[in-house]
Amino acid sequence: MLDAAPLPDCDTLRPCGSCGARHLSVCARADEAGLKELAAIAETLDFAPDQTLAAQDEPAAHLFNITSGVVRVFKLMADGRRQIVGFLFAGDFLGLASGDRYAFGAEAVGAVTACRFRRGRYQALLARSPSLEGALLERASHDLRAAQEQMLLLGRKSATERLASFLTDTAARTGGDDIDLAMSRAEIADYLGLTIETVSRAMTGLKASGLITLSGARRVRVERPDALAALACGD
Repeated sequence: MLDAAPLPDCDTLRPCGSCGARHLSVCARADEAGLKELAAIAETLDFAPDQTLAAQDEPAAHLFNITSGVVRVFKLMADGRRQIVGFLFAGDFLGLASGDRYAFGAEAVGAVTACRFRRGRYQALLARSPSLEGALLERASHDLRAAQEQMLLLGRKSATERLASFLTDTAARTGGDDIDLAMSRAEIADYLGLTIETVSRAMTGLKASGLITLSGARRVRVERPDALAALACGD
């Protein structure tokens, strides 16, 4: 796995207390003492577009807290094909559900920053901090629900419903109805189990219905959030 060069630690460059993603992540549960402990065991890393954070089947030695940017999570098939199974945003954790080895690969979509923790040191900190441990369990539960939603999305929803679900979820996770899609149409299609042409037709259909407006290839504004959410649910 290609490793990113560590920047100065959180105390000197990106204090945990002023991290822009803190309120989105499990770190929001930490008090001042807990933040100091987190800073002491964290490496703040910058990843270039397409750079690997975690490689499938490699030893799961680290956990990552994404602080900015978007990460694609994917599964490599036996025949060499790649299936995108999710996208991570600021505040998301990578590596929570891993056993001894990473079950999935993860790469930066664009520029990404993350705090990286050695698994053993992070687990030792959790043992001393029940509030952090509880927050981490909540995050793991959220990830499980997201995986279940993805199974429903691929198995039961139409192409338009899948895209509506994706846009609704992305808007909720990025904090607004103006969405800058870091991922390409091809990556969205891969994630949704569709072709690029089908994604483009569904996007055009949502625009024609007045649910969204488009500005350029990757800028989307959700004009009618409730209607888009209802469509995502099949209503």
